[in-house]
Formats: sequence, C-alpha cells, structure tokens
Amino acid sequence: MVSRAFFQAGHPPTLFAAFFYFDMSFMVWVMLGPLGVQIAQDLHLDAGQRGLMVAVPLLSGALLRVVNGFLVDRIGPLRTGIIGQVIVLLGLLVAWWFGVHSFAQVLLLGVVLGVAGASFAVALPLASRWYPPELQGIALGIAGAGNSGVVFAALFAPGLAAAFGWTNVFGLACIPLGIAFITYLLLARESPERPPPKTFAEYMQVFRIGDAWWFMFFYGVTFGGFSGLASSLPSYFHDQYGLDPKVAGYFAAACVFAGSLVRPIGGTLADRIGGIKALSFMYAVAAIAIAVVSFGLPTAGMALTVFIVGMLAFGMGNGAVFQLVPQRFRREIGIMTGLVGMTGGVGGFWLASSLGYSKQLTGSYQLGFLVFAALAAIALAGLTTVKTRWRTTWGAAPGVGRI
Repeated sequence: MVSRAFFQAGHPPTLFAAFFYFDMSFMVWVMLGPLGVQIAQDLHLDAGQRGLMVAVPLLSGALLRVVNGFLVDRIGPLRTGIIGQVIVLLGLLVAWWFGVHSFAQVLLLGVVLGVAGASFAVALPLASRWYPPELQGIALGIAGAGNSGVVFAALFAPGLAAAFGWTNVFGLACIPLGIAFITYLLLARESPERPPPKTFAEYMQVFRIGDAWWFMFFYGVTFGGFSGLASSLPSYFHDQYGLDPKVAGYFAAACVFAGSLVRPIGGTLADRIGGIKALSFMYAVAAIAIAVVSFGLPTAGMALTVFIVGMLAFGMGNGAVFQLVPQRFRREIGIMTGLVGMTGGVGGFWLASSLGYSKQLTGSYQLGFLVFAALAAIALAGLTTVKTRWRTTWGAAPGVGRI
C-alpha cells in the first residue's frame, strides 16, 4: 500500500509523466513483435529473420540506454527525454509516410525504435532523484510499470494491422506518443538533487566495481526474460498452436500485462522483506516456468498459464533489482541505470533472437527456452553467493533501506 509519506516525499506529477512517457515508449519499442507475423508474410521472412527483426529494437535500445545514461548525468533526464521522444516520433512518421519495403528497412526501423526502449535510462532517474532510499522500490516500481505499454502493442497492433495495414500502424502510434510528449513537457520537472557531471574516467570506474557487473547480469535475466518474451510470444503462439495473429496478440498481451502489473509490487515487496530475498524467490520461479514451457505443452491455454507465472516472476524481479541498484549506486544512478538497463535489453535480444534461430535450425523453440532457464538458475546461484557480503558491507550503511 502506498503511504501518505510517499506522496509528501516526492513529486507526483513528475512520477506520472515519467510513467506515461515510459509506457508509450515501450509500446512502440516492441511493436515489431506483435506485427511480426504479418510483416514476415508480406516481406517473405523465415523464422530466423523474423526472430532477428523483433530482437534488433531490443539490442538497439540496450546500447542506447548507455548513451542516455551519459546524457542524463550531463544535461539531465528532462532534456534527454525530450530529445528521445522527438527522434522516435520523426522515425515513425517517416516509416508511415514512405513505407517499409525490405528486411533491411525493417531492421533500420528497429534501430530507431530502440531509442524508445532507451527511455528506461531517462524515466527511472527522472523519478528516482525525487525520492529517499527507503522509498526507491515503490517509486521506481511505479515509474518502471511503464513497461505495461507492451500490453497495448500486443492488444491493438495486430488488429489495427489487419484493418488498416501494418505500415499505417506506425502512423497511428504517433497519436498516443504525441499525447505523452505534451504531458511530459507540462508535468515533468528536474529534481533539485542533481549530482554534478562526471568525467569519462569517473564513469569507467564503475566497471571496476564487481557489484555493477552483478546488477547488470541480474537485470539481464529479469528484464531480458520480460522483454524477450513480450517480443516473441505473438509469433510463438502463432507457430506453436496455429493461433490467428490477432488472437496470438491477445494471448501475449495477457502474459505481458501480468509481468508489467507486478513490477511495483516487486519493488514494494523488496522494500519490506529485502531485495535479495524477493529476487531469489523470483529467479527460482522463473527458471522452473521457462523450463516447463520449453517442452511444448499440449494446449495454448496451458502454455499461457505457465508463461503468466514466468512473467509474474520476471516482472516482480525487475522491481526488486531496482530496489537495490539506487541504494548501492545512488550518486551514479544515471550511468548505472543506463548500464543495467543495457544488459536488460541485451538479455531480451538474446532470448528473442535465440528463439527465432532455434525454430529455424531445429524446428522447435525448446533450445532457446532451456538456455534462458539455465541463465535464471545461474542468477539465483550468483545472488546466493553475494548476499552475505552485500548485507554486511554497503547494505549495513546508514540511510540504506532493507536489502
């Protein structure tokens, strides 16, 4: 439950603007996934190309999150967000006006959509800087719940493509994006707590800290699972169970909705019982769920149920990771959000592309799922390894919330 102290401590209009901006950006970031079946049919793409098509925005967004991390520390999250939104709006308008006619062009569009995915490294610092350590879990959980935008893409993109053509979906997407942009300009404000810009050498020092690499890996699994499945499930349900693209989108939307809805819950739970304990449980559940679904369950309904369980674990895990990150790296939150967010996108790229190539080379999605389930199990083992050190070092420092 959100307390009155939470609203008194921060800046709700900025938190809402960060959430809305993130939400609409995520909607367009993964839109090639729900449109994948229709695009592949028109452009005559095989399973491997289709997997790469839906994975490229994830990789582009991952790399650009690092760029945004630098910009956030240099010019602030507010201005960085304005630049990113303008680029995405222009890119979609160009794709709508001139059309997309080849595999190369759709990959280029995927790179531009990656700018929307990089909004993660802007929205979270924009919200985070307004809140004290003990409220980081819920604040970043609310801002990070903008990944629910994936639901809108899965729900509406296939149906709109069937009615108006998939190229026109790019133009239609500019309407909610424009509304989010105006809302952002009107409501978002920079926090008075703004660390001074760091030199490039100071940024590089983060890579010398082992905890930074752990957080990157942990988020690579939780957010990688969420974003990779969000992009791949429409094609999976179509290929595996013969569902119509529109119905496959509904199935995917149910899974994504579950994962995005619980991100704030994951952050709040981590605030109460500790991020380490919460995250450990979520990795165990995710590993089991993805391993089970890899064997190809008999019906689409059974697969949907197991995917929802896995997405709940990934979604709550996203919130739990970012309950820990700002407590360990509060003064480096800009660059750490970019780096951690980058590996989350890389994890999604790995899952989405490996599922496509697994289907292309073996005729089954099983191998791609099993490898990712193994990564979740490795993350659980890694967290078990570092938890005692974390709790007795930086986790025991004054002003740090429960880890």
